[in-house]
Amino acid sequence: MSIALITGSNGLVGSESVNFFSKKGFDIIGIDNNLREFFFGKDGSTSWIKKKIKKEIKQYSHYNVDIRSYQSLEKIFKKYKKHISIIIHCAAQPSHDYGKNFPILDFNVNATGTLNLLELTKIYCPNVPFIFMSTNKVYGDNPNKLKIIEKKNRYELKYNDRYYKGIDETFSIDNCTHSFFGVSKTYADLIVQEYGKNIGLKTVSFRGGCITGPNHSGARLHGFLSYLVKLTTSKKKYSIIGYKGKQVRDNLHSSDLVNCFWEFYKKPKKGEVYNIGGGRFSSCSILEALNEVEALGKIDIKKKFIKENRVGDHIWYITNNDKFKKHYPNWKQKYNTKKIISELMENL
Repeated sequence: MSIALITGSNGLVGSESVNFFSKKGFDIIGIDNNLREFFFGKDGSTSWIKKKIKKEIKQYSHYNVDIRSYQSLEKIFKKYKKHISIIIHCAAQPSHDYGKNFPILDFNVNATGTLNLLELTKIYCPNVPFIFMSTNKVYGDNPNKLKIIEKKNRYELKYNDRYYKGIDETFSIDNCTHSFFGVSKTYADLIVQEYGKNIGLKTVSFRGGCITGPNHSGARLHGFLSYLVKLTTSKKKYSIIGYKGKQVRDNLHSSDLVNCFWEFYKKPKKGEVYNIGGGRFSSCSILEALNEVEALGKIDIKKKFIKENRVGDHIWYITNNDKFKKHYPNWKQKYNTKKIISELMENL
């Protein structure tokens, strides 16, 4: 028996990991208590994914466990310890706005939950790769200090700017506003690295840009592209918060991301960190995303502009994937933003 233990197994990245690793012949232990519904209401519920996985994947075992509970997690680790071959940690409180309103809950889920999993990995299965889904929000609003220029439908950098190809892992995480969510994820990101570099576990933090795909339960407070497509196709309207809708995000399909996990699993490192996102290959502003939906769906979307931006929100963020590509040259991206939006619309 070879087990992939996956937290947040009914979320976007978790469910993609479940599908991928089950096809690779792994038995799956899924840990997910649908806290997303508690955070975001029915729009954020992942129960539909859970039903789908349990129906389609025979080797899937589900545990309705909260990662904040060390004792509950320990029972799982004790039971499967010698059979666990990989740990993929995707469970999180993922919203800036929610984290600001409920900072203790946010920290306990993102930081304490991650520490629980690392400590149990150290005790029960110290030789297995531990993959953590981090975030580009560890850089806070430092990307907003770049020499950003305004164009018709997006903010941009000049072609000769050092960061034109995207932000790499040497970018500073200091002297900036992170958001409470960004801080809790930064702690988790650093402690994952520390268990690798200090203790010797095979850990990695993937600092994701916008991750998306058809299994995304997009809600108003989280899941930008999924929520945008869902709302605009059904309501034909969208509220744009701050920066004139010209703020830029890169978009990485969850399938492309999980292929990164597979490459790391085959050749793990200790305490590594990678920025991972759509990069220049797959990026858009909110206005450009709305234009794409209008063109593909042949609809007109009523836009409402809200001047005040979210605290810590990025004006421009594109990932530089070069470090990961150098370490794992077999990895290739398959989805650009247009292909992602098209798939999201097809799966409504």
